[in-house]
Amino acid sequence: MPAIDAVDQQAQPWNRRRLRSTNERLLLDRLRSGGAASRAQLARETGLSKPTVSSALAALEKAGLVREAGTLAPERGRTAVLYAPDPAAGHVLGIDVGRGWLRVAVADLDGSVVARSEVRNRARSSGAMAELVVSTARQVVDGSGVAPDEVVHAVVGTPGVYDERRRRVRYAMHLPGWGRAGLFDRMREELGVPLEVHNDANLAALGEYTYGVGAGSRLFAYILIGTGLGMGVVSEGRLFTGAHGLAGEIGFLPWPGLQKPDRLEDAVSGVAVVEAARRFGMGGQLTAKDVFDAARQGNDAAVRAVRLEGERIAHTVAAAAAVLDPDLVVLGGGVGHSVDLLLDPVRENLKALTPLRPKVAPSRLGEDAVLLGAVATALGTARDVVFERRSAES
Repeated sequence: MPAIDAVDQQAQPWNRRRLRSTNERLLLDRLRSGGAASRAQLARETGLSKPTVSSALAALEKAGLVREAGTLAPERGRTAVLYAPDPAAGHVLGIDVGRGWLRVAVADLDGSVVARSEVRNRARSSGAMAELVVSTARQVVDGSGVAPDEVVHAVVGTPGVYDERRRRVRYAMHLPGWGRAGLFDRMREELGVPLEVHNDANLAALGEYTYGVGAGSRLFAYILIGTGLGMGVVSEGRLFTGAHGLAGEIGFLPWPGLQKPDRLEDAVSGVAVVEAARRFGMGGQLTAKDVFDAARQGNDAAVRAVRLEGERIAHTVAAAAAVLDPDLVVLGGGVGHSVDLLLDPVRENLKALTPLRPKVAPSRLGEDAVLLGAVATALGTARDVVFERRSAES
């Protein structure tokens, strides 16, 4: 953004206010992206004059948007005061709704989590699940020490795709009733916070790009393997969601390798791992974690089931590589926690399937990928809201 300096004294008052606001936003964005800086440094980097920088910083400090963040003592000259954005100027709410767990976090404008909770999702109806989301979010906000009106934006991550026009989630196969119209309107009203809804794999991809192993990647795919299967794609730092928000719904791809033609999601998931282990001879009450734990102990049926899962994930990666040409494929979700057992069979099978060789890596964020993606997405809106609100009040 070009610097706008030396406001014309003949300009109309509205224009002068707009120019001042533009300068203030320019400095705030620079402090947020480049870290704490002095007046002189900000003037050099933005092209604004020192008086303009001083005036804008004073206005930002009065509005509670920046604060003094220490001093810099150069070898020559006077000690300079450093300024940084005030992270407590506003807060956001991130929510991850999964079949097994509900995770909620409150974060400041720097993205630092100040309070969080994760609870078992024992809801047996969509209404009960909505109540659980609202009650848990309220508890986290109450326990954070943050006033409810300081939480300016919320983002929910959920399986499926949110239909903004019909105001409901579609394709959330593993959350019965979750597609009922009005559920998220009800949550918005009860929370009293503007609330966005996004696909969980997309948010996990954004979380991994912002805070994890995907940072700096030109184009990467995050494959979420848990109760279901999904994929988020981040290109040049932005989500690719397709014409109808359905990009990455790879679980719907046909998979003919089962006893009957079915979906890829039925072959690549925690449930698929358990079913394979049973076919190979494991008995008793099993979860995917049980199978992976047994594989680490050398149980033959479990080892075979894990290798089969690795082969199927390799097919998924090969499909993503052919369509997207990513420089990185990240494996995450519940099954992704056992990626130490899966990486070798995935890479071995990938060599046999395709000449394309994207780097395959485990998620760095683990179970927090969706939650942190929700936080990162909420921050994009919240920072704008807080700036406009506080600037108008000062």
